[in-house]
Amino acid sequence: MITADDLDTAVTCVVDALRPTVDQDWSAPAGSLDWTCRATAEHLGQAHLHWASQLAVAAPTQYVRWSATAQELAPPAGVLDFVEAAGRILALVVRATPPETRAYHPWGIGDPEGCTAMACVEALIHGHDLTTTLADPLAPPADLCARILARAFPHEPLPTGNPWLNLRWLTGRTKIPHAPNPDTWRWRPTPLTEPWNRTPEAAPMPFTPLAKPQA
Repeated sequence: MITADDLDTAVTCVVDALRPTVDQDWSAPAGSLDWTCRATAEHLGQAHLHWASQLAVAAPTQYVRWSATAQELAPPAGVLDFVEAAGRILALVVRATPPETRAYHPWGIGDPEGCTAMACVEALIHGHDLTTTLADPLAPPADLCARILARAFPHEPLPTGNPWLNLRWLTGRTKIPHAPNPDTWRWRPTPLTEPWNRTPEAAPMPFTPLAKPQA
């Protein structure tokens, strides 16, 4: 099972690893991504706040239409505060949300545990991207990584006995000999006890601009 406490652990792991880097250049690319470190950190905060919104209103058919960013001139320390605040807000929302609540995600209608598992993946994987450029390698708890895999990726193979290595391999962050990286990957938002369409036709993601009405 994945809980709000697990999300707090994941967020703490990432923030503690990055806090010593706030005087570095966050305009550099984050790991293997095209995004800068700043943009990657902002994306992480945005994702957590979106899932908090989804659960708060039990959004049934689409994302709540809003966006959040760190202030334009905020230094890396301020961006990292945004990351931490967003993760803590989501954890608080998860604790306050009844387990039977369901909320829209393009890959399936999620429950609070599913949203929390996705948020943990987002935190740890983008934390890995950021620390690859800025800090010592991220080292999350193995037990947490194993439970994230069991909840978010029960449909995927596990090539090794190292859960953190498996999670990075599954999301395209590393290679494992004799285990070709998946061409694509999707996490499972829906409860494990419910049917799940592994290849849904995704609706627009939350940052898709809406067209202005014609005058």
